[in-house]
Amino acid sequence: MSNRNSQTAKTAARERLRAEREREAKRAKTKRQIIVACSVAAVLAAAGGIGYLVVQANKPGHWEAVKDEKVVAPANTTGTNGTTVVIGKDTAKKTLKVYEDPRCPICAQFEQTVGSTVKKDIDDGKFKIQYIGGTFIDGDALSKGTIGSRGEGSKNAMSAMGAALNVSPEAFLEYKTALYSKKWHPEETDDKFKSDDYLIEVANTVPALKNNAKFQTAVKNGTYDAWALAMSKTFDTNKDGVTGTPSFVMDGKMLTTPGTQNPPMTVAEFNSVVGAALKG
Repeated sequence: MSNRNSQTAKTAARERLRAEREREAKRAKTKRQIIVACSVAAVLAAAGGIGYLVVQANKPGHWEAVKDEKVVAPANTTGTNGTTVVIGKDTAKKTLKVYEDPRCPICAQFEQTVGSTVKKDIDDGKFKIQYIGGTFIDGDALSKGTIGSRGEGSKNAMSAMGAALNVSPEAFLEYKTALYSKKWHPEETDDKFKSDDYLIEVANTVPALKNNAKFQTAVKNGTYDAWALAMSKTFDTNKDGVTGTPSFVMDGKMLTTPGTQNPPMTVAEFNSVVGAALKG
């Protein structure tokens, strides 16, 4: 091999090496540009996502928005926003106020034990009942205009009870009994009543509500959501000194088991305290 050929080969090799290095540098630059562009896009996307989450977090929840809606009162109600719910014969001389929260486990216990006795007394005309529903187990304080953070089942069930009341007082009472039954009433920590489908499933055990399209539409559309909040505010602002459930009041007097501050929780206790109140 001549010196010329050897030198030419070396020059060609160096040229190939230089060209390869230039190509590699170009590829590396392009890669860096792509990485930077993707990083910028990711940052923008993240910022946009965070911005979206902030906006969503600051949006009022459904029940917060409902506070400002016009109340649609169910049939069979009277008073401001239809929050006076009185059920019973017109001939009954006295009215028993019943304070309850749909998620209240003690209310469920009372209904399962004494509910049929209360229903019979209403049917017999011994007294009328005035239902006042609260939603404090959801963490609400409607007297202060605030919606709590412990759930929405009490409110949602109250709204569904409004839909039942719109059908008839009897449907309301039967639905309330079903909601408090052992089969359907959830643990206090289980916010099962927030599900419209669950509330409708329970309603299908009540003859007047079974497959009742009007009732189901009212539940799904939240027709009586604002009414439920209005009812809860009535509970919060009551003048009877009631702060818990269940509570019973007649002639402005809280009915409790003698010697205690507890509501009557057996048939015998209920008959005794209510009987005394009816005579008073």
